[in-house]
Amino acid sequence: MFPHLNDLIGFGPPLDTHGVLVALGLAAGGAVFWIEARRRDVRDPRIPYLVIGALVGAGILARLGTWAQHLDPSRNLDLVGQLLHGNASILSALVGAWLGVHITKRIVGYRERTGDLFAPAVALALAIGRIGCFLTERPGTPTGAGWGVVLDPETAARLGSPAGVGLHPSFLYEIAFHTIAFALLWFWLRHLGLGAGETLTLYIGAYALFRFLVEFVRGNETAWLGLTRPQLFLLVTLPLFAARIVWLARRGRLTPTRGRIIDEHQPA
Repeated sequence: MFPHLNDLIGFGPPLDTHGVLVALGLAAGGAVFWIEARRRDVRDPRIPYLVIGALVGAGILARLGTWAQHLDPSRNLDLVGQLLHGNASILSALVGAWLGVHITKRIVGYRERTGDLFAPAVALALAIGRIGCFLTERPGTPTGAGWGVVLDPETAARLGSPAGVGLHPSFLYEIAFHTIAFALLWFWLRHLGLGAGETLTLYIGAYALFRFLVEFVRGNETAWLGLTRPQLFLLVTLPLFAARIVWLARRGRLTPTRGRIIDEHQPA
């Protein structure tokens, strides 16, 4: 594992590997967002405020989503400590980004759907950001397969993982998922003419299901009934996504109509 980028590339200052790759992911996602906005001729001057709202919401809730890890409040960090040093959660960040966009829309009076702009950008940003997780965090649970990640004793002790045995490269599974999702969103789904904003619904819903399954080999601490905290969160949200997708399908908003871009300016 490579907590500092110079450990990986062999030269340069000791930059935080995870932080650098998250920044690269955000930059790449921003470029994709801009390209997609231009492709769809979305040039409203309020759009940058929505992006800022998404980033602020994601940054805040990414930390707050992992705040109450223990039922005993004294075992959790205080609010400032959590925001500055607490663990971050991708799932909480996605919820925060969604809330940030919708709150910002209310503030600036923007009523059009923007999910199609965010979907490929988020997928690419997560694919790149998860490389940082793979290089710096616990890989996963032991696997009998020969392609597992094997840690030396020093790294294993630092990450709290077993040494000398193959571990599931769970973050590589996520990187593959988000990379495939980006390819589908960028080269196929965005051209089908689905209802405005619904590519984001499909992508996040698919990721929620994938994440629930990959948690079984992630190696996170179980909280209740053998399930991790992310899985318990997803047990609540997955039925909501399923209901939303069924509702959209019945209204014809998931019916492909190639070349159709008729709902771009529907109210949110």
